[in-house]
Amino acid sequence: MRTAFPLNVLIPILLSLPAMAQTATPKIVSSANAFLSTLDARQRQSVLFAFDDEQQRKRWSNLPVAMVPRGGLSLKEMTPAQRSAAMALVSSALSQRGFEKVQQIMEGDEVNKTSEGNGPPGGRGGGPPPFGRGGGPPPGNGGPPPYANGGAMFGKDLYYISILGTPSEKNPWMLQFGGHHLALNITIAGEHGVLTPTLTGAQPALYTMNGKTVRPLGQESDKAIALLNALDENQRKQAILSYRLADLVLGPGQDGKTIQPEGLKASNMNEKQRGMLLDLISEWAGIIQESAAAARMAELKAGINDTWFAWSGPTTVTPGRNITAYYRIQGPQLVIEYAPQGLGGDVSMHVHTMYRDPTNDYGRKLTTK
Repeated sequence: MRTAFPLNVLIPILLSLPAMAQTATPKIVSSANAFLSTLDARQRQSVLFAFDDEQQRKRWSNLPVAMVPRGGLSLKEMTPAQRSAAMALVSSALSQRGFEKVQQIMEGDEVNKTSEGNGPPGGRGGGPPPFGRGGGPPPGNGGPPPYANGGAMFGKDLYYISILGTPSEKNPWMLQFGGHHLALNITIAGEHGVLTPTLTGAQPALYTMNGKTVRPLGQESDKAIALLNALDENQRKQAILSYRLADLVLGPGQDGKTIQPEGLKASNMNEKQRGMLLDLISEWAGIIQESAAAARMAELKAGINDTWFAWSGPTTVTPGRNITAYYRIQGPQLVIEYAPQGLGGDVSMHVHTMYRDPTNDYGRKLTTK
């Protein structure tokens, strides 16, 4: 049975595909070289890593950089011109909506800086989650973390950029950008672009800026509850798990780990429901630039009948706010997790999400022979 693909997702991708296929990689490479040209020798040494540097490749987390130091160069260490060039590079590798999402996550961290303070944990506010809760293993043997950046925890200048390999239109290389609640791992190999593994999060997950309400991960919440509500009673019984999940299963530090699919299989959905599932998936797959996003969505659409949707937690939501339930979308080439955080209070205000391809994280299918 053919699967419906949402027109609001399909049409913009198809219209942009010919131009993007011709221009995406050269534009990204040009932006990378333009950024590198603004750096001095010391800064270039900080930014550049070998393409096969496994330690740097996996140096990402949802936790603040003071708790889990990143490799690369932070926006704080750059001049205004360098910051502009760095963000232009990130923008070139992402779709317009994807870059907007990144900017909203970073602005949210600036809000967090104002509301929580910017010192080490234990001061004003609740601070970040403890080690072992979605942030990967603690440094060393689990003792007190060596706080970097003078212990500064939050703010949009505490995001790091690094390049693994040499920017090239033919040979594989990698762009990393991230900090608190953000980790983009973008592998570029010729015309191909791979975004997995990528972590997007938000704290606060709802804030006001210039008089407007901002929800960086609002669509990830709204589209998921809409899909759940579109299921009939028997489908809901399959989709809703009998136990609670409260955190990412395949988050930072969990490369190579596998989990068994569970919940409702998309082959047991109707055409409209499968279209809604694909539209939900596009919130992650569509972060990367349009030609790579189109290729990825075609791949995921082909395997949609073997994709599962599982839900754990409350099945209602306050209008205009985010869900407080965990959900997972899992297929042969896909794992997406949405996990609200917190041990009390409004857990809808602190969200972690994870996007992986167990067959191609870090673009391994494109870069190994």
